[in-house]
Amino acid sequence: MTTDWPTTELDPVQRLRVLAAGLGAVMYVEEYVAAPPDVVWDVAGDLEGELPHLVPTLREFRMLPGHRAGGPGQVQGWAHGPLGYRARFDVLLQPGYCLMQSRRVVGGMAAVAEGEGTRFAVLGGVRGGGYEARALRALCALGDDRGRRMIARARRRIDALGGAGPQGP
Repeated sequence: MTTDWPTTELDPVQRLRVLAAGLGAVMYVEEYVAAPPDVVWDVAGDLEGELPHLVPTLREFRMLPGHRAGGPGQVQGWAHGPLGYRARFDVLLQPGYCLMQSRRVVGGMAAVAEGEGTRFAVLGGVRGGGYEARALRALCALGDDRGRRMIARARRRIDALGGAGPQGP
């Protein structure tokens, strides 16, 4: 085999965008956030402390201590919904990138520097087929609104923690 194939490196937001396109994601939104990437990621990457503030259908998210799901940055966690729903997630958590997958749900967040602030992206999708997946995919228009609200909640959490940066474009 030759190694003449063109290659490229993708930043975390580009990786999430490609994943969203491949999944036919129910929700994919990216926006500018007027705070430095490390401040945005302090909120987004704190799954136990901050994820329940960002996702209203999530009451609690707990990482399984010492339980690795695979390679570096891969762990497992449990999501608990307000009505008793529970799901185990495999989580890939790296600086600026998080991908969470359960049997039925895929979620993700990514952040990269943009100007004096951050390009922040959120993803929500379903795995598999069947009636349930088709019904959820039919709600894509609602997904974008939910994604924008999730980013707005992230902005409020950043502001509440005193991390707001310069105003965006």
